[in-house]
Amino acid sequence: MGRFGKRDDLVVHEQEPFNAETGIESLSDPVTGTDAFYVRSHGVVPEIDGEAWRLRVDGMVGRELSLSLETLREAFRERTVTATLQCAGYRRSRLMAIRDIPGEAPWGPGATGTAVWTGVALADVLALGGPLPGASDVGFEGADLSPEAKPVQRFGGSIPLDKASRSEVLLAWAMNGEPLAPVHGAPLRVVVPGYIGARSIKWLERIELRPEPWAGYFQHVAYRLVPPDGTPGPGVGMPLGLVALNSEILSPRDGDTVPAGPTEVRGFAFAGGDRYVARVDVSIDAGASWRQADLLDDLGRWAWRHWRITVDLAPGPHDLLVRAWDSSAATQPEHDAALWNPKGYVNNARPRICVRAEAA
Repeated sequence: MGRFGKRDDLVVHEQEPFNAETGIESLSDPVTGTDAFYVRSHGVVPEIDGEAWRLRVDGMVGRELSLSLETLREAFRERTVTATLQCAGYRRSRLMAIRDIPGEAPWGPGATGTAVWTGVALADVLALGGPLPGASDVGFEGADLSPEAKPVQRFGGSIPLDKASRSEVLLAWAMNGEPLAPVHGAPLRVVVPGYIGARSIKWLERIELRPEPWAGYFQHVAYRLVPPDGTPGPGVGMPLGLVALNSEILSPRDGDTVPAGPTEVRGFAFAGGDRYVARVDVSIDAGASWRQADLLDDLGRWAWRHWRITVDLAPGPHDLLVRAWDSSAATQPEHDAALWNPKGYVNNARPRICVRAEAA
C-alpha cells in the first residue's frame, strides 16, 4: 500500500499536496475501490478533531445552524447515492501533448471514479436553516488551506440553490460503506453529482447561502475555461460547473499487440449535468465506420456506464475510436486540438488508440 492507504498502481502527480489518479485497471470495476479512488488536493490534508467539529450554516438563512456529525446523523434521513466524480482537468495530458500548459498536472484518464456515497441531503439541512428571499447560490468552505491561492485561503466554491435543493446532492460521511478517509474529506464532504469534482468540497466546515456565486479564488480565478488566446485571471472566461460528456477505452490499451480475430473492447462513458449516457459507438478504422457497443449495468442517474463490444481485427494496425452520445443527442468532439485552452480543462474529445493485431 502507498500513502494514505492507496494502491501502489495510482499515478502520483504530487506528494504534497497529495494528487494522484486511479490506475487504469481499477477503472474497470463498476464501483471504484476507495483505495484506488483518485485524489485532487489543493493543500495538505487538515487535521480535524471529529468530536469538536461543527458544520456552520449561515448567510441568507432565517436561522443559523451549528451541527455536529452526531446531530446530522440523528436529525436527518440517511441517503445513499452512487455517483461519479471527475476532475475538471480530466485528460489534460492529451492537451499538453498539443501545446504546453505550464503549472498544471498532466492528469490522464484516471482522474475520475465512481463511489457509493452515504450521508444526508443538503436540501434537508438547508430547509432547516430556511433560505431567505434573494438567496440564489450555496457556498461551501473546507478546512484545507491552499498556498496556491492568491491570497492564501481555504478551498471553497458554490452551486446554484436550485441544484443544492435536489435530493442527489449529499453531505456525505461515508464512501463505499466505510467512514470517509481523511484524504477524501472526513468527517464530512459535499458530493455534487453531475458537477466537476471541485464543487464536491472536502473537509466541509461552512455552508453559506448567498445572493451570487462564490467569489473565492477557486471559482472566480482557477476553475474557469479560458479561450485559447486568453490569459487566466479573475473573472476571465467561463466558470466550470457541469461535467462534459466523455468516454474512455480501458481495454485494449494504446500500443497493445493483440491476437487477430475477435477482440473485446471495453470502456466507460459519463455524462454530467442532468444528462445520461444513451449510446456508445466504436470504430476500428479511424472513424470510417461505426458499430454500437453494449451498455452494461446501470448504476443510476449519476454514475458512469461501462460498455463493451467484440470486434473482428484483421492482421495489421488498427485505429480504434469511441464516441459517446448523451440523452440530449450530443456527442463528443472529434479532435483534442480544437479543445486546447490555457488551463487544460474540458478535454472531452473522442478517445483514440492504435493497436496491432497479429495472426497466431
